[in-house]
Amino acid sequence: MAVVLAALLVGVLSSWPLLREPVLAVGAIAEQDYRAPASAQVVDRAARNAKRSDLGLRTVVHGIDRQQNLLLQEALEQSLRGLRTDDLAVPPIDLSREQLEDQQQLREEDRAAWEQEVLNAQRRMLAQGLVASVSEQTLRSAARQQLSGLPEPQKQVGAKLLVRSLLGQTNLRPDSSQTRQLTEKLLNQNAEMIQVREGDLIVSRGALINSRQFDLLDHFNFVPRRLRLRDWAWRFGEAVLGSWLVAQVARRWNPRLQPQHGLVLLLTMALVQGVKLWLRATVSPLAVLVPPTFLLAEVTGAGAALGWLAVASALWPFPMDNIGLLRVLVAFTVAVGAALIAGRQRSRAQLLQTATLLTVGAMVLQMLAFRVGEQMGLSAGFLNSGELMGEGLLMGGVLLLGLNLVPALENTCGLVSRSRLLELADLQRPLLRRLSREAPGTFEHTLMICGLAEEGARAIGADVDLVRTGSLYHDIGKLHRPQWFIENQADGPNPHELLNDPWASAKVLQAHVDEGLRMARRAHLPQSVCDFIPEHQGTMRMEYFWHAARKKSSTALEKDFRYRGPTPRSREAGIQMLADGCEAALRSLPPEVSENEAHATVCRIVDSRIRDGQLRQSGLSHAELELVAAAFVKVWKRMRHHRIPYPIVPKDIITR
Repeated sequence: MAVVLAALLVGVLSSWPLLREPVLAVGAIAEQDYRAPASAQVVDRAARNAKRSDLGLRTVVHGIDRQQNLLLQEALEQSLRGLRTDDLAVPPIDLSREQLEDQQQLREEDRAAWEQEVLNAQRRMLAQGLVASVSEQTLRSAARQQLSGLPEPQKQVGAKLLVRSLLGQTNLRPDSSQTRQLTEKLLNQNAEMIQVREGDLIVSRGALINSRQFDLLDHFNFVPRRLRLRDWAWRFGEAVLGSWLVAQVARRWNPRLQPQHGLVLLLTMALVQGVKLWLRATVSPLAVLVPPTFLLAEVTGAGAALGWLAVASALWPFPMDNIGLLRVLVAFTVAVGAALIAGRQRSRAQLLQTATLLTVGAMVLQMLAFRVGEQMGLSAGFLNSGELMGEGLLMGGVLLLGLNLVPALENTCGLVSRSRLLELADLQRPLLRRLSREAPGTFEHTLMICGLAEEGARAIGADVDLVRTGSLYHDIGKLHRPQWFIENQADGPNPHELLNDPWASAKVLQAHVDEGLRMARRAHLPQSVCDFIPEHQGTMRMEYFWHAARKKSSTALEKDFRYRGPTPRSREAGIQMLADGCEAALRSLPPEVSENEAHATVCRIVDSRIRDGQLRQSGLSHAELELVAAAFVKVWKRMRHHRIPYPIVPKDIITR
């Protein structure tokens, strides 16, 4: 029910703008007389928008392009170096005989002072801003004015050099931020206001409503809103269907996901839709798409995160222009890369490093995309470099904040990240240390199963980290009564033989599952790891005690000697069940057994699990089971490698 409500919430937020369309509109017929309830001054929005459009075409604020300044200064310095050579047969500019002789007669210190004055003159001209369309005559006149303190021949040569380096060049570039500020300032200074006094008639019944009258009606809340039912239904349906698809893709990608995990996906979607609706055109696609995708990929898998991203990118609650679509496309591209990278991270430190690299990469990609957009004529309304940098840093900040919240999400929602799995697989964890001390036989058995299960998972592309961690904790319930399990029994009688009650012994075996679940929950293990505890036994029959019970009573019920399950519900749990069954069988094989015989032993165990219905829900195909069996045999071959016999030194030689 919570998941359904979350999907409906996503639908409402995505379609909200269509719920409040004005009933009255410009050009509609007034159904009654409308009078002003109070005196007011109202901005004429139609005139304001027309003026904004006009100002947008005429009002452009330019700033100095420092990079272009450096290029122009370098061009002038190169021309000055060309005049320093002894051979002025081919000077960089046209010189009269008088100017040529004057240049040749300049002493070194005089030449340096003259060159510096020319460079200073260029800097002063560039500081005022240079327009590419200025005429050569105007530019030469300005240059002579800047060099008025020099002798005439030197002034003429300097003016020619300045004209040569600056003609047809500009060091100005549009500044979108300053342009918007100036436009808003001009609009506010010269805003056209509609004056109305209390009791004045705004529009009479039956008259067509013009734009000025509509502004007044809207100011006094005379414009009711109505539901655009058809358009709203389409948008609402799209959002709910998209939410359902996200949940289905997530479940298909990771069958172990629980309803609360789907709820996290949809509530994240609702949060993003709410932020879009609140900020509207000012929302940053990088900040609302990339961080959630990265974090969801870390805790639910890349497939679920990519499905979430596709729907979140498509469900934009308001129309966008070409620039907005370009920004969403850039954010989508970065988010796809983030989802694919997230699953490869092996520690919290790597996650932080990846977040930093994603931030830098997003800024670079967005700047490149905007430069391409400018060449395609999409420069109007573009963000400047500083704002692009700010968007990237905002994305990075949200990403780092989200990474700090991941542990809280893991504990409250039962999610588990790869780095969390690796932390739990540390053999120094309290439960595992206790297992090694109090049940050393079970601990060694667990390590052997880990080797088998990991190799089997690796062979079919299953989640190796989940298999390893689940295998380490699958038998922690034996800590409740370690001496009742044969691998922990030293010399002495077997407690089951002293008990001599198959039914009570069966309850002891079932108790190691029940107690294991209690210990796991007290240790706050993720649900995906806890599932290995009951599923590694499934609903298998306790064969030894079942046959003992049949010998004692022909009325013994089989259900009393079966584990309560459930059977494995994922490929990882299925592999772990098979590894648990094969470990003792493989280890007990004599050294002379061939590889084919070992493979046949594994296949018999696998077939018995299939016939008993234990692997029905696991999702393991017959081809995958063959690969798992081959992987188990490969591990067995490593376990039984031969060692050369070392010579034993006689005791009497040692004493001598």
